Amino acid sequence: MKKNALLIIDPQNDFCSPNGALYVAGAEKDMERLANWIKANKEAIDFIGVTIDSHQPNDISHPSFWMDKDGNFPAPFTQITYKEVEEGKWAARFDPKRALAYLKELEAQGEYPHLIWPPHCLIGSTGAAIYQLLMDAIVDWTIRGKFYQTVAKGTFPFTEHFGAFRAQVPDPERPETQLNQGLIKTLETYQNVYLAGEAKSHCVANSLKQVLDESPDLAAKFIVLDDAMSNVTGFETLADPIYQRARQMGVRFTNTSSEKLEIRN
Repeated sequence: MKKNALLIIDPQNDFCSPNGALYVAGAEKDMERLANWIKANKEAIDFIGVTIDSHQPNDISHPSFWMDKDGNFPAPFTQITYKEVEEGKWAARFDPKRALAYLKELEAQGEYPHLIWPPHCLIGSTGAAIYQLLMDAIVDWTIRGKFYQTVAKGTFPFTEHFGAFRAQVPDPERPETQLNQGLIKTLETYQNVYLAGEAKSHCVANSLKQVLDESPDLAAKFIVLDDAMSNVTGFETLADPIYQRARQMGVRFTNTSSEKLEIRN
């Protein structure tokens, strides 16, 4: 009988609650479906890993990190490019040389453009906590004698950190930004790795992309629970190339209503 892992990306209040700082439309329903799926299949789920988006207020992707020539912070959803910073349209308030080098490398690597988000998932805040309905389902699952694993991401404020496995631009001096080999090795011990969480367009998609890039054999074990994730509004097609590539590399797509796990005796 196959062993099953579940990797949940950023199921936090700021994304999943309608009054969250960066609410993803539909996320509360995603979490309800996912919670019900966990409860229905709890005897057959062997591992649950949860990524926890974790930011400082002065994060490189938050408004207060940047300033224009008049001293104004950029509005949320502003895109900031290397060229704009080099030409003086925007200036980093913290370690400007590092920030400029970051943008240059981000663009050179073909990662998502650098976007400013509303301050969200601040470390220690209620917005950073796991959405309660899902948390209840995870705790119920642990009654079988299991332990869920959390993976903090985003704690280093000088790089965006969408994916579960590494930052968008890893810093050679900051292990928390580098490829999480431990998580990869853990997931490799399971035959099925179910993927869910928020947001489909950004953190889920980049988690999948990183697996495709770094561990194709592991990627072939991934099963996407497509009704347990939603896109950030306005970015509905951003990740289409990633999901298309995933299908080509053997990733399976399904939903919580049709995916029933076999219980091992």
